[in-house]
Parts: sequence; C-alpha cells; structure tokens
Amino acid sequence: MNSPVLLNRELSWLAFNYRVLQEAQDANVPLLERIKFMAIFSSNLDEYFKVRVATLRRLVKLKKKTRAKLGEDPAEQLDHLLEEVKRQQQAFGDTFRNSILPALQQQHIHLVSEHDLSEPQREWVRQYFRDNVRDLLSPVVLDDLLHHLFLKDQTVYLTFYLTHPIERRKHDDDERVLVMELPTKRHGSRFVQLPSEGEERYVMFLDDVIRCGAHELFPKYERVQVHAIKLSRDAELDIQEEVSGNLMAKIKSSLQKRETGYPARLLYDPTMPKEVLRAVMQKTGIGKDELVEGSRYHNFRDFFGFPDLGLSHLKYPAHPPLPHPTLPKGKGQMLTAIAERDHLLNLPYQSFEYVTRFLQEAAVDPHVSSIQITLYRVAAKSEVAKALLKAVKNGKQVTVVVELKARFDEESNMFWAEKLQKAGAYVIFGMPELKVHSKLCLVTRNEHDRPKQYAYLSTGNFNEVTSQIYADHGLFTADQRLTREMGEVFRYFHDHQPKTGFEQLLVAPFELRKKLNSLIDKEIKLAKAGKDAYIILKLNALQDEQMILKLYEADQAGVRVELLIRGISCLVPGLEGQSANIQQRGLVDRYLEHARVYVFGNGGEEKVYVASSDWMSRNLDRRVEVAFPILDPKLRAEVRHLLDLQRQDNVKSRDCHNNFLGQEDPNAPQVRAQFATYDYLKKLGSKPAPKPKAALPAPETPKRSHKAK
Repeated sequence: MNSPVLLNRELSWLAFNYRVLQEAQDANVPLLERIKFMAIFSSNLDEYFKVRVATLRRLVKLKKKTRAKLGEDPAEQLDHLLEEVKRQQQAFGDTFRNSILPALQQQHIHLVSEHDLSEPQREWVRQYFRDNVRDLLSPVVLDDLLHHLFLKDQTVYLTFYLTHPIERRKHDDDERVLVMELPTKRHGSRFVQLPSEGEERYVMFLDDVIRCGAHELFPKYERVQVHAIKLSRDAELDIQEEVSGNLMAKIKSSLQKRETGYPARLLYDPTMPKEVLRAVMQKTGIGKDELVEGSRYHNFRDFFGFPDLGLSHLKYPAHPPLPHPTLPKGKGQMLTAIAERDHLLNLPYQSFEYVTRFLQEAAVDPHVSSIQITLYRVAAKSEVAKALLKAVKNGKQVTVVVELKARFDEESNMFWAEKLQKAGAYVIFGMPELKVHSKLCLVTRNEHDRPKQYAYLSTGNFNEVTSQIYADHGLFTADQRLTREMGEVFRYFHDHQPKTGFEQLLVAPFELRKKLNSLIDKEIKLAKAGKDAYIILKLNALQDEQMILKLYEADQAGVRVELLIRGISCLVPGLEGQSANIQQRGLVDRYLEHARVYVFGNGGEEKVYVASSDWMSRNLDRRVEVAFPILDPKLRAEVRHLLDLQRQDNVKSRDCHNNFLGQEDPNAPQVRAQFATYDYLKKLGSKPAPKPKAALPAPETPKRSHKAK
C-alpha cells in the first residue's frame, strides 16, 4: 500500500471537541445539561491551547533543520488548527446566543446583563454589589509606575477604561486603564441569582454585577467601560526524567513555572478599546500572535456552576448507582466474595464504593500483610488514600506507585504522596522516562500459611469524583493466572528490570505492541484462509501510525474491523484500497466513555481484553499500561453485550465526520447505549447478590512476634 492516508491528530481532536458542542446544540438534551456541555467544550479548548497549541508554538521556534525532521511543518499545522478553532468558537457563540439563551427564556430563566434590568432590579444589584462584591475588588492602574503586569493562568480579568473626568485637575489623567481579577472564587460563584418575579427567574454574571457598580468604584469619571480578558499559559511540564534526582522537587518547580509559563492565548473582548488592549499588551509583554478574539464573557467552564434553580426536569433523570449482582451489599465479605469468583464492576452505573470497601476491608483485616496500588489521578478528598493510610497505621506493608506527571492532577497526587510517605508507606514516584498509567491494586493475605492474592484491575482511576461521570470497567479477581502476573508488574516498579513472558496480561512498554500485532496477524491469517475474522476496538484515541497501518493491512486481507473511538482517530475509514471495510463510530453522551476494550475473533474462541491503554505511541511505548483478559465466560459475555449496545446505538453515535448515525429504518427501535446499559445492569442487580459460602480462612498457625529477651 502506497502512501497511506492518515488524519492530522490536532484536527481530529478538534473534531472530537465539536462532538461535545453538538450535545450543547441538541434540543433533545435537557437544557441544564446542554449548558454543562458548553462548559465541557470550553474547558477542553482551554486545555488544548495550554498543551497542544503551546507545544506547536514552541516547535515553530525551533531551527529550520530541526523543524524539517518533524515531518509536518508545525507553523502550517498551527495555522490550520487556529482556523478551525475560530470556526468552532463562532459556532459556540452562535449556539449560546441563538439556542441556549432563547431556550432558557422559554423556561422562564433570564440570563440578564446590566442593560436588561428594571429599575428595582438595578437597585437590588447595586446593593448586592455594595454588600457582597465591592470589598473583594482590587484594581491595578496601568501607568508608568507599573513595570510589569502578571496575569494568572486561566483567570478572568476585567479592564476598566476611565474617560471624561468630572472635575479636570492638573494632576488628573484624561484617561486611565486599570485591570482587576474577577473574584469568582472569593465570591463563591460566577453567577448571582436575583429575586424571582412570579415564575420568572433571573441570573446575572458576576462580571455584570461589577459593571453595574463600576461608577461607584470610580465616581470621578463620567464614563467607565468594562471589558474582559483571560490568559492561558503553556502547561507542558519540561521534566528531565532521570533515574536519579528528586522528582517531587522537579514537579513542584515545574508547577510553579506553569503559573508563569509562556502565554499560549490571550482572549479579549472584541469591543475593547484599542487603547486598553495596547496597554495590556505593553504591560504583560504579550504579542499579536497570542491574541485571540473572544467575546464579552470568558471562562465558560464556570457554567459548571450555573444554578439549577431547583428545576430537576431540566436535567438528566437521576441514575442512582445500581446494586451489584454478585458483590455483597453491606460492609465486610468483599474479600470472601472475590475468593469465590471474578466480579465485573461497571462504573458509573455501579458504585465506586465497592473499590473503597475492598481497600477498607483489606486495611483492617489482621491477616492481610500487604497492599500494592498504582495511583494516577487522586481525588482531593480521597477515600482510597485514607484507606491506605489506615492500612499503614495497622501495620500493613503498603506500596503506592504515584504518577507525579498526571497533567493537571500533579498537586493532588503530590499531597497524598507526601502524606502516605510520612505515614510510613513505601511510595514510588513513577518510573524513569515512563508514565505509570495502569490502574492496579494487589492485596496479599496469609491463608493456610500461604499468601493468597486479591486484585482489582481497571480502565479508570482510583478516583471517587471521576468515577461518577467516567464510564469504566473494573475487575475484582483472585485468579492466580492474573494475580501472579500483576505481582511481576509491581516487581518492575521496585527493581526497574524489564519483564517479559506474560501469558495473560498485555503489558506496555514490554509486550503490548508486539502481542497486539500478533493478535491482528492471527485474524489476517484466518481471513486469508477464508475463515471468519474480525476485530472490534473501543478506544479513547487511535493515533499510532504502525498500529493504523496494521489495521489497514487487516482490512486488505478481509478482516472485518470495527472501531468505536471517542476522541482522536488518525485512521481514515472507508477508502478503497486501504480501509474500505473498516467501520468507525464515536459516542458522546451523558457519561464520558473511558473504557478501552479489544476484541479479537480468534477462530471462534473470542478473546476480550479490557485495558487502560489507547493505541497511541505514548501509551504503547512510553507508559506502563496493562490490558487484561476477561477469563470468566459470563463476564466476557457481559462485556460483549455492553459493547454491542454501543455498536447498535442510533441516537448518540457519530461517524468520523461527526454525522449522526441515525435510524436507517424509521420503524426500528431507538437504542441509546448508555441508557440501555443502565437498564440492563438494573435487571442484573435486581436479583439478590449471592451470599458468600463461608468466611475467609484465617492462617492455621498465626505467626507470633518474638520479643527481644
């Protein structure tokens, strides 16, 4: 195959974020949920500028010879993606003005500015400003006395342009420019809820409350113009991941640099006077390349905090966590249940509390000797970390592999790493030159004078917060075929010696790529022999060129390839002579699809792997990742059924061009995979969970402590 066609990674990511915006545009999505999708789109785009755009800008500054080695011209890439970003931002603004705001008004919700207020409302807002806002404000004058203005990352600032002084004095300026941080955190919200009038409800931006009070702040000027700006800084952490050295100190240093990092984007209100923008650029050192025309309001991610006004019918129906069909409901007996059989946990449909209970029980069980766990993103108030601290206190040997390079979660990870280390846990700060992205926990218990191991493997983080919105799979097991190989992975974290020879687990960076190629080759061989051959992949991202070329090869050999890709995909499906029979779809809905599943036909003896790894070069070569097989036939059938629901989705699935894959047959029933998943698991959980047959055995001859004589 000559010159295979691949999609640009950056544009593919922007196409994914547009799918998020499509949810905000969908009138069938509950209104307050549409507002949240606006916030997600905005938050995603902020991160994109802080990471990807900032990286490309650094590449543009490289010397010509160095840039030539990159393959694609970073300057050309940057131009293309900024053009697409501008198009999407225009669509975002149109959606907000022409769809969201009118829909709010239809529900008697009015997002008002200072121009929309009645006189009683205006007086109420001014009084609110005096009582709750004015003391939070501290403007900075941009004059000759100020040498440099530092703008915090991801923070909205208001500029004040003061003109036409009421009493002209010699020492007064005809015009002044001031800048002030919008005090969202100190105020407690970006929004202010005004008194209702009958069924009419009124909400106002904090920005506009300040606009209403601006003349009270500067009474000596007839005209006060207020506009918003926001800066996004380069978020890449330039860390030399040597074997030696204090990685914790390096991370802390890099986080501090992030706050003062290279400006990636300055959003500004296009109605801002040129004099104000010129003054801001002069005092901050920001150039024209970093200027991006925005709108009147910035930081739409603050819409996560838009008041729900008690209108539950404008939100998704409640989906309380479902009881698990085979795990015990009450406290205790988690280890007993795991000893009897494997259990599949489907988040967020079933509760993450099963994971914390597993750790809490291990922490207090007198016969548990050790707990080993990998932590990639830790919640700020982590019950997982608290259970590990309790285990240390109870004398367990606790080993915690903490990934300090988990972007935007470094601070939380550092907090718990230091706390665990001080308590006496053995904390391993990642691996040299690798990110530890696998999600593993291994508990060792002494039974019959022999160690028995209990494990939890997952596609999702040990994080109570994200577990409520990320759709993931987790496996509780005591199967020695898996726990023995997990022990080898944890040994690698200790001795740094590469591990091979895994029979069940697919482990990166050692054998994952090689074994995936082998599994694909088997399907190719079956297809060439005229036998049924197929591959189904559910991934967050498909970017690695070698793996894409392998899938192209499989397609040309007659293998049926079906892809469910939520985010980036650089593969181009449906091209004659390359990928004619490859089908691809992506699902964006209520929950963020986060699980990775690999299915291979394997000549009728289907292999199903659940994984932490996407098919990206970084995952396959520069991360510690683990894909694990579902060995229990019933659980394998459950994973396949849930995957099939997503393959059948005709409500929320899109093709690679973001076209909805609707119902070809108008009489066919609608399948909305996430809602169908909840219904399916609800039926499974309606049956009472079987009681464990017996309590776990205690060691026959408990070890006695020998006191020094």
